[in-house]
This record gives sequence, structure tokens and C-alpha cells, in this order.
Amino acid sequence: QVQLVESGGGLVQAGGSLRLSCAASGTTLTFYSMGWFRQAPGKEREFVAAISWNGGSTYYTDSVKGRFTISRDNAKNTVYLQMNSLKSGDTAVYYCAKSTTYRTLLARPHAAEEYNYWGQGTQVTVSS
Repeated sequence: QVQLVESGGGLVQAGGSLRLSCAASGTTLTFYSMGWFRQAPGKEREFVAAISWNGGSTYYTDSVKGRFTISRDNAKNTVYLQMNSLKSGDTAVYYCAKSTTYRTLLARPHAAEEYNYWGQGTQVTVSS
């Protein structure tokens, strides 16, 4: 049974912080790129952040640069998204995803098509 389980979401005031976790079971995250995506009501799923298979490269959508940090701990089989200075526009369900390819630098780390395993999502609500 392969599972990616997101946790750490909740309700915070604008300017606050949250750390999301994505813990894997039944599969290893080692050597796979990982991404975070989010979807707000009535909107398409959008890319938030990604980290390369070796942790050497990170990628962020412009709206979160300087505020969010993606990281990974392969020993814990977990990926994190530290979110600071949260804004109302960050309100969404956040999903983590594992890339299809092994030990590969993704040409399009922002593209959902690069990932084939997805978590169930965790709700982040930012009040203003």
C-alpha cells in the first residue's frame, strides 16, 4: 500500500507560519524529485514548489518565493514545506507529489504530469 500523507495544515492569521509535512509509506522518496501543489476552490491546481531527487535544486512559483521553503529528509522519508508570511491568497488544499522518474533532474518540475503519486491533501486557511 503506497501512501503519501500530508499534515500540518490549519487555520492561521495573515503573516503567520505553518510547516507542512509529507510522509511516505510503502514507497521510498529517495532518488525521486518531490513537488508541492495547491488548489483553491474554483481554481485549477497550481505548482508551488519542488525539490530535485538529490536535494541540490529547488524551484518555486513566483508568488511564494522568499516566503516558502521546500526541504527533504530522506532518512525520515518525508518532505516539508515551510510557509512563512502567509497571505489570504495562500488558502488552498496543499498536495505533495512524487515524480515518476528515478534519479532524474526534471526538465519541467512545475508540471503536474511529471508526478504519478499524490497525497490526499491538507487544508491551509489564512484569515485576514
